[in-house]
Amino acid sequence: MADLLTHLLVPYVLLTVASWRVDWLDQRWVVVGMGGAAIPDLVKTEIVLNEGIVETFLGVPFSYAPLSTLGGVLLVAGVITLAFEKQHWRRVFGLVTFGGVTSLLLDGLRVYADGRASAYLYPITNWRPPTPSLYVSSDPRVLVIALGIAGVVALVDRRQPASE
Repeated sequence: MADLLTHLLVPYVLLTVASWRVDWLDQRWVVVGMGGAAIPDLVKTEIVLNEGIVETFLGVPFSYAPLSTLGGVLLVAGVITLAFEKQHWRRVFGLVTFGGVTSLLLDGLRVYADGRASAYLYPITNWRPPTPSLYVSSDPRVLVIALGIAGVVALVDRRQPASE
């Protein structure tokens, strides 16, 4: 849970700060970008719904693993985009993809036993980049830092003049 919350807070911080300069980027669009950060974590759906059950239901091989890759983010972002009015598709796709990519980048900084991150760039390449091993996903300090930064940004954002 701390990992997902951290993934949501990072795009909140980045997009909120960007909204101070970009006129159209208000809080409703920040939330859309935050939603994209949850896409790579959809792989955890397996905790509730086993891959084998889905595979039996669909009748074809199935895996949640591709959801935590660039290809999975782009695919799910495209599906989410279709839920919005056509005039907003480019904006929605860009923001949802941005949120998903920030989540992938954060995951790339985690500790992995073999020193290499997952193949996040799939389907472009299966290369597994080296990771700096900065934190483990269960480390509460990461969440505390993210909450602190998000709190400061939220306080500063409340003091920003409302754009008309």
